[in-house]
Amino acid sequence: MNHDLPPEGRLSRRNCLKSTAAAGGAIVPAALASRAFAAGSDEIKVGLIGCGGRGSGAAAHAMSTGKNVKITAMADAFEDRLESSRSSLARGKAGSAKVESGSGFGQLFDVPQDRRYVGLDAYRKIIDSDVDLVILTGPPGYRPLHYEYAVNAGKHVFMEKPLATDAHGVRRILAANETAMQKNLKVGVGLQRHHQASYQEAIRRIHAGEIGDVVSMRCFWNGGPPAKTAIPRDGMTELEYQVRNWYFFDWLSGDHICEQHIHNLDICNWVKGDHPISAVGMGGRQVRTDKRFGNIYDHHAVVYEYEDGTKMQSYCRQMRGCKNLVAEEIDCSTGRAELGTGRCSLTNRGQVIWQTPRKRPQGYISPYQVEWNALIDSILNNRAHNEVEYGATSTMTAILGRLATYSGQEISWEDAYKSEKVLTTDAESWDAEAPIKPLSDGSYRVAIPGVTKVL
Repeated sequence: MNHDLPPEGRLSRRNCLKSTAAAGGAIVPAALASRAFAAGSDEIKVGLIGCGGRGSGAAAHAMSTGKNVKITAMADAFEDRLESSRSSLARGKAGSAKVESGSGFGQLFDVPQDRRYVGLDAYRKIIDSDVDLVILTGPPGYRPLHYEYAVNAGKHVFMEKPLATDAHGVRRILAANETAMQKNLKVGVGLQRHHQASYQEAIRRIHAGEIGDVVSMRCFWNGGPPAKTAIPRDGMTELEYQVRNWYFFDWLSGDHICEQHIHNLDICNWVKGDHPISAVGMGGRQVRTDKRFGNIYDHHAVVYEYEDGTKMQSYCRQMRGCKNLVAEEIDCSTGRAELGTGRCSLTNRGQVIWQTPRKRPQGYISPYQVEWNALIDSILNNRAHNEVEYGATSTMTAILGRLATYSGQEISWEDAYKSEKVLTTDAESWDAEAPIKPLSDGSYRVAIPGVTKVL
């Protein structure tokens, strides 16, 4: 598969937004209709690949669209994760889409023993089956491999962010996506703020110039540690141990600047309609220092620069006992936007000109559900729907920031995107070699700014 740069050597969210807006309500010609619904069936069979909390939540939202969407197969690298997810979904209690009656999802959830697959190669068994759509929510380091296989098999896809953990993976995603578009496959990406009404309206107003031109931006995901516990080695092979503890290894999660802070970076890119051209930063691990926490940092601070000179300051931290903030702040020539999943507001010359209500309006639907409603509607009505380019752009933005903090150097977008350094493996056997090896004391080499070479 060709992983060359896209046209003009750069991703462009500006072009992506224009094409997405133009295609948002367009009907695709019948000649390009996807395989799954050529016969007019309204049943969508879904396979879940990656049965953690986010995967279980995505499956619940899929079944909560009000359409005939069924979870018919599940796969995970580990049987206990699969069974935990299956049990929760069977009771209707996975994710914010839980069934309040406690009666479960009924006939929409139908995963007998012979459609439960375990192992690193389990994704193949689901994709090779009769499912119409796959949910890709395994460790992000394997996302490009899984997406390639799904697209080649002609499956519609919902995949979580980030889409990759290195530039090589981003290029794989984009190359596979060219095929997805040729096949008229519908693809959703888990950057759900794009489907949140408050963000849509705030950014529409910014783009309309209601508070002037964007001057600078700040974004934050400063909070405590993730709700993930490092799992003891207990006789596992090295690769199995790292995949079990995927969040704490950069090749699997991308570090939390990619796995979590990507949401905030994504918003700033959306506001600018483009991606940064360079980044410089610093970071480290001051609290989460034990060897069981792999090789990722617990804090990053990055200054990104866009082509027009606009700077975006980015902060993410995972430490207890500190002031928390998850938000984006956009300073413009005549005002300011304060954005967050709770409330958004715009001020112009010191006066509030727009803000979201303090209470959610009646009939409010979670953006996690809205993104699924949009994806399923696009499949049933054969509407254009592909969110990969902005997902890949924001993934690469996060990777660029990590390269800057790990190295302590200023890194250009072009150099980062062209990098041939591969962090990941496509290994499907637990006996395969892991991409990183432990030191003699069982710890892992952690990047040292000013010393570590990232390109």
